[in-house]
Amino acid sequence: MTDPGTSRSERELLSGAPMFTFDANMNIRSWNSAAERLTGIPAEEVVGHACWEVLCAHDEAGGLVCHTGCSFHRLLTERWPVSPPTLVIKTSTGTRRAHVPMVVVEDRSLFAALLLDPGATASPISPPADGASPPALTPRQLTVLRMLAEGKPARTIAGDLHLAETTVRNHIRAILRAFGCNSQLTATAKARNLGLV
Repeated sequence: MTDPGTSRSERELLSGAPMFTFDANMNIRSWNSAAERLTGIPAEEVVGHACWEVLCAHDEAGGLVCHTGCSFHRLLTERWPVSPPTLVIKTSTGTRRAHVPMVVVEDRSLFAALLLDPGATASPISPPADGASPPALTPRQLTVLRMLAEGKPARTIAGDLHLAETTVRNHIRAILRAFGCNSQLTATAKARNLGLV
């Protein structure tokens, strides 16, 4: 089931793997049939409700993850890459573990999340079909790129590498130019596809 305002790009995503989309207010806009099967919760019960109320997710140590001040939501709206967490989510019969990758679907206004079996092994990265080679990055840029892929913001990277934040932001701009991207999320996705991170 989807919200009547569901966009075409959003509808195209909602097949196959268990998935839902949510908006900038963290309200679920769509919940596909695979998500219904995985959780046992029908779409009618979740669409329009806050994702944190529906998932009630905790980390594996029992720490609360889903709440009104969700750090994953903040990182996504600020265009930072989000490392896919493994969470314990609510189901109709109790709880279950799920690996939850999240992406921006429409510029800071719509997001998608998968609910994957954390025991499933990731498929190996295959080289790009067009035979593209990785862009030339300096060792420092490669380090910054890997830290971005871990979800670290520029300020944290600067502290970890003992650099000025402006220097790190310059490295990020150079990385975006090298990949021909306007967003860090797209650059890190391309880097993953090329096996760089």
